[in-house]
Amino acid sequence: MRQIELVPDLSSCIETVARREHERVAQELLSTEAPSEELMDKAETLRLFLETADLRKLRSESEKHLLEGRKVTFVVSLRDGIVQYDMQVF
Repeated sequence: MRQIELVPDLSSCIETVARREHERVAQELLSTEAPSEELMDKAETLRLFLETADLRKLRSESEKHLLEGRKVTFVVSLRDGIVQYDMQVF
C-alpha cells in the first residue's frame, strides 16, 4: 500500500494540491516509455481521491487549522480499490 502526502496551504487548498499532483503524475506517465506500476498506482489513487472525497468538507476542516498557523498534511492511500485518507495536523 503506497501512501501519498498532500500538503495544502492558505494559497492552495487540498483539491488544488491533489489536482496539481495528479497532473504532474499524468505528465510523467505520458512521457515515460515504460511507466512503473508504482506511478500508475499513484495516478489511480489520486484520481479516485479527487472523484470520491468530500473536498469541500476537507478544505473547510484544513483551512481552519491553517488559519491558526498549523501545518496540515493529508495522507492518501488505496487499499483493495478503496481510497483512504487521513488529515494530520501539526
